[in-house]
Amino acid sequence: MARIFLSYAREDADSARRIAQAVGDAGHEVWWDEQIHGGSRFTSAIDQALKNAEAVIVLWSKVSVESAWVQDEAAEGRDSGRLVPVLIGETKPPLGFRQFQSIDLSRWSGRDSPELHGLIDAIGKIVGSSGTAKQAQAESEGKPDTASICVLPFVNMSGDPEQEYFSDGISEDIITDLSKVSALRVIARNSVFNLKGRAIDIKEVAEMFGVSYVLEGSVRKAGDRVRITAQLIDGKGEDHVWADRYDRDLNDIFAIQDEISKAIVAALRVKLLPNERKAIERRGTSNIEAYKLYLMARQHLISGTFGDIRRDEAIVRICRQATAMDPDYAQAWALMALAQSELRFWHGKKEDALPAAERALSMNPDLPEARCVKARYLEEEGRQEEANREIETALRLDPESWEVNREAARLMFREGRIDAAIPLFEKAASLMDSDYHNVAMLMTCYESVGDHDKLMDAAKRTLERAEAAIQKDPTNGAALAVGSAALALFGEADRANEWMQRALLLDPDNLSMRYNLACAQLTNLKDKEGALAMLQPFFEQVTAPAHIRHLEVDPDMNAIRDDDRFQQMLAGAKARMGIDSAA
Repeated sequence: MARIFLSYAREDADSARRIAQAVGDAGHEVWWDEQIHGGSRFTSAIDQALKNAEAVIVLWSKVSVESAWVQDEAAEGRDSGRLVPVLIGETKPPLGFRQFQSIDLSRWSGRDSPELHGLIDAIGKIVGSSGTAKQAQAESEGKPDTASICVLPFVNMSGDPEQEYFSDGISEDIITDLSKVSALRVIARNSVFNLKGRAIDIKEVAEMFGVSYVLEGSVRKAGDRVRITAQLIDGKGEDHVWADRYDRDLNDIFAIQDEISKAIVAALRVKLLPNERKAIERRGTSNIEAYKLYLMARQHLISGTFGDIRRDEAIVRICRQATAMDPDYAQAWALMALAQSELRFWHGKKEDALPAAERALSMNPDLPEARCVKARYLEEEGRQEEANREIETALRLDPESWEVNREAARLMFREGRIDAAIPLFEKAASLMDSDYHNVAMLMTCYESVGDHDKLMDAAKRTLERAEAAIQKDPTNGAALAVGSAALALFGEADRANEWMQRALLLDPDNLSMRYNLACAQLTNLKDKEGALAMLQPFFEQVTAPAHIRHLEVDPDMNAIRDDDRFQQMLAGAKARMGIDSAA
């Protein structure tokens, strides 16, 4: 018997009841409660049942695909590998879930049928090959666990903090390589990088992530030489399973990464399939200088200030150099396209990102970031369905990509589909511990759907991340802006206003920052006059239609949407940009 969690919308209670009965008749224990519907807040009972479940059945219908609560439960199942999606109506799953094969019970009569057998078989595959968790557990007794590993961020030993991007890049590449081995469970980058800079106890780390082994190492780069040390440690006894040191020319960096990944696979005695071996050996470039530039550009993307035009301009400049050194470096073309699309659609610059995106896709059709760029162009042209299809493809290609989840969430938000945007913003925020912007967007989303508990949690996370960003860079106006919104929500009005004033003094021309400050004034400080004054320079200078589309669906603006001054400023900005007000 396996423990099953059934997620559904209140309107689908009849279907849920029939499916729960059928799954129960097949010998499983189904947790569901028709009194707890899609609009209810998570209770401790629901949360505990969801955590204890060995499989999560999600009923997708026209109602449930719009429910943030059902999507949250589905995301829990998806991210933990326990999702069993079921269609019960003429609909399709929301973005973020379409890469999973759904069982179609939309025409199921309630009787024994191939479709029902398909559902029971799917549950069996999730909980174990025998079909029940109890049998799977019994069969696994006395056998070693699936090999699992946590790759800690390699320590930069170069004596130059500016080289941090290089050691981080090597750590990420090793994580990516090992993730291609089907017989190995690898902890994601976002989780392990939260430990960066902390004193590490290997046994505690192994227990924290539930892994058998931990890999740690260091990187020292000096001129054209690089020294990399790596050691694989048993998480229980802290014994060294394997260790090595590589003193090589910098040009050998790709060979070193391959050797480390293959040595780990050999030490753990897991099977490496031929296609997996080829995937590990496949690199985007063989040019070490282009590779270094790409890592540098990606570091700017991750650690830079959102809304800061200088960040995006720097990424474009660096990627241009990388692609000049290696014109076939698809990843560098895709990253350049992402930054160019920000310059075009967010900063209103006459930058065309489409050629770089198309160049990247011509060399590697599976680059999801380039597809995100295409989606933005399609959205701009009013081809919404095509834009959504591109985003769906990007999510299917890499559901763990921070960039993809961020772009998908922003697209959903601009469409006014806040319920659909929530799990995507959550996923993006979870994938990058320094990402304060997507967590701040969750404050707006949870305020809109009326979930106070999750609103306060998002505010707490926003403030923590904003404070970390400000500690790193006290001039970060964007972080001050989102942090002020969280402070205002916690009732610290004086401190919120102080942060606002600092932000305006440090970065007065950052229009995204001004917009976020106005949102905080409206939603948490209840200062309509201050918000209108804050927005006036925004409306006078904004040049990107994406800002207007965002503003027109943003619930934070509802308090002044009918104000004559707001409408006049909005109409003036639209006229200046040639946007049809009727449209």
